[in-house]
Amino acid sequence: MKPTTAHTGDPTLEALLGEQRRAQGGRLRLAALSAALVSGASVALLGLSGWFITGAAIAGAGGFAVVQAFNYLLPAAVIRMLAIVRTGSRYVERVSGHAAALKALARLRPLLFARLAAAPPRRAFSLSSGEASARMIQDVDAIQTVFVRLSGPWGAGVGALAAIGLALLAGALPALVLAGGIAIAICGGLLIGRRVADPAGRRVQVAMGLFKDRLSALQAAAPELRAYGLESWAADQVGQAARTLDRRRVADAVAGGWIPVFQASVLALTVIAVIATSAPASLPLVALAALASVTGLEAAAALTGGLRQNGAAQEALARLAEVLDDPARPVIRKLAPAMAGDAIIIRSAALEIAPPFRLGVIGPSGSGKTRLIETLMGLRPSLADQLRLGGLPLEDAALDDVRARFAYASQDVRLLAGSIADNLRLANQAASTDDLWAALSDACLADRVAALPAGLDTVLSENGDRLSGGERRRLGLARAYLRDAPWLVLDEPTEGLDAATETRVLDGLTHHLSTRRQGLILVSHRSAPTALCDQVVDVSVTLSPGGIPIGGRDVRAAA
Repeated sequence: MKPTTAHTGDPTLEALLGEQRRAQGGRLRLAALSAALVSGASVALLGLSGWFITGAAIAGAGGFAVVQAFNYLLPAAVIRMLAIVRTGSRYVERVSGHAAALKALARLRPLLFARLAAAPPRRAFSLSSGEASARMIQDVDAIQTVFVRLSGPWGAGVGALAAIGLALLAGALPALVLAGGIAIAICGGLLIGRRVADPAGRRVQVAMGLFKDRLSALQAAAPELRAYGLESWAADQVGQAARTLDRRRVADAVAGGWIPVFQASVLALTVIAVIATSAPASLPLVALAALASVTGLEAAAALTGGLRQNGAAQEALARLAEVLDDPARPVIRKLAPAMAGDAIIIRSAALEIAPPFRLGVIGPSGSGKTRLIETLMGLRPSLADQLRLGGLPLEDAALDDVRARFAYASQDVRLLAGSIADNLRLANQAASTDDLWAALSDACLADRVAALPAGLDTVLSENGDRLSGGERRRLGLARAYLRDAPWLVLDEPTEGLDAATETRVLDGLTHHLSTRRQGLILVSHRSAPTALCDQVVDVSVTLSPGGIPIGGRDVRAAA
């Protein structure tokens, strides 16, 4: 079967957000309707209250006969109803709007993690762990306002229309004045938001990423920092990043504060103008128009108040798009299935191998052994047509297709905080308990795990600190044994082991390879592991500018 051509088909961030807006359409529509009810009820409640209080005061001043004629029951009942509608609608708006946002983010986070894990090497190596964490947490949190603010225009629109309608009862001129004030409040808020608040919010998101990056890097180096007495220096480094972030947050708060200052000024001037222009109307209608103006402008302020978070949200969207969107991503081709897609060609060494072939890779430190295998597995960028997998140049193949063909135990084993079983099943979620013990047995770690009180359920601390270096290495080896892949790639699997343990580990490796019929690519400085290989290649002859071996010497052929 020939390799097939296909696009990645991965949706962009904009498409994902659109998909979530559609998926959460019911909740978002409910939030919009509720926001409209909140604004409409608020305007009517305050306006009617002002009219009622003023009318009642005038009736009281008119004497007993006027008081008897004044109908206070109906307005009081309507005011109570509006208060209930406003309170209930506010609750529904908050619950439905935030539920939509949180459900959308719950869909986005795992997808973002999957994209980061499967990203091309040029992208994966461009993000530190701290920066990746900032994008996974802070940036995703920041864009929830994109969903929460979708109900804002509905609330502001209904609030403005209701306020203008009530002001119209006092005359056409007060209604026009109020409409102009609302327009000025919205346009001015938009202008201040874009010119002042947005840049400040963007700088906060960037500073947060830098802070997380610095903190993560220093946490990873904590043992070395303690060993060299550099705790104070590290604390000062974190403090500097934190102070920069705090300064950006203060600047963001100051910048965002200009929006409510401007809107409060517009509100005061508009209310004064509405009162002045509605003077010919009765006093209760003047009070109604004035108080309706207050709530109408507050509805507009709620719309533009969200602009204080707009800069952070836009910067977060841009940073997430860098991870999720890849306009330069090329057309990829799927590898052929089964054995036809498992053959490897290393052009520089004139090698063509297929499982169950066993290849040893040797060379002095820095000669490019690890870089070669990481490139072969799609963990580093590949030079043009230097490596082929399944007859296809590696740089043209789909990364998930390439990586699915390799089980890997790196020299620097990484473990998660969790049980031993959890760490093993990272390679194969469907692995049974018997499979786990078989892999541990082949890695010569079964007796050690069985002696633990909780066995496979023993919880390891972060990066397996409860295990020795050799035990962590063997646990990583057992994890690689569990992955169902044509090739097993091992980088210094017996480094740091004594001779007796090394012999047992290699016996287990031989048993595993014989049972599974896997191919083996093994990097080692030691002679015992490479003695298992059908061919051993020295990659130290010449390196390309990218660090990929372009020449090789078959040690056995030379011998």
